[in-house]
Amino acid sequence: MIAVFVNMATVLVGSLLGILLKNRLKQSLQEALMKALALCTALIGIQSAVGTADVLCVIVCMVIGTGLGEALRIDDGIEHAGDWIKGKLFKNGGGESRFTEGFVSACILFCIGSMTIVGSLEAGIRHDYSIIYAKSTLDFVSSMAFGAAMGIGVTGSVLFILLFQGGLTLLSGLLAPVLSAAAVTEMSAVGGVILIGMAINMLGLGKERIRVANMLPAIFLPIAYLPLAEALSKLIK
Repeated sequence: MIAVFVNMATVLVGSLLGILLKNRLKQSLQEALMKALALCTALIGIQSAVGTADVLCVIVCMVIGTGLGEALRIDDGIEHAGDWIKGKLFKNGGGESRFTEGFVSACILFCIGSMTIVGSLEAGIRHDYSIIYAKSTLDFVSSMAFGAAMGIGVTGSVLFILLFQGGLTLLSGLLAPVLSAAAVTEMSAVGGVILIGMAINMLGLGKERIRVANMLPAIFLPIAYLPLAEALSKLIK
């Protein structure tokens, strides 16, 4: 778990530095920075998504996973968590208007991707922290930019890192046997699609905000989809 705490620290320190920097930036520059971050997020998502070797897997997992997320109302839960944290920090009802948006966006950005999955497994099983340390370095830079663009809400994402990444690390022994290289590839591809959705939200391109957090269950569905698809293909043959 030491690597998870290091990752949390880098995000916390990076976002706080970004917030300090924010006060010295003009509003027009902050808006330009936000758009640049959205485009970078889209790039990360596209790179992950095009790595898929099974497009049908991505489609099926996104459809079923989004259905599960909608039923569980994950997006509402994360937003309520953000609002709760905001309420604790700003008891007078004030605070930054983009607090919850920054919280949700940072939670998804810092916890989706192959580095999170593989790094957590390596840390939990082999006590190899190199991937998480590399991820922490990238997250430090990203959190500075997000902190400057979206404010104090980004700092709250460290709690989600603890729950999500820490949970993967603790459960690594159980997950390792079912996480093949193919499964990790497709999980990363699904995560890439979700990141593209988040980028669209950040750019304000849609008439309504895409509830990307409700898509999170889709990330884990390739673990079940791939062996089932293989078994069905053998039966058909």
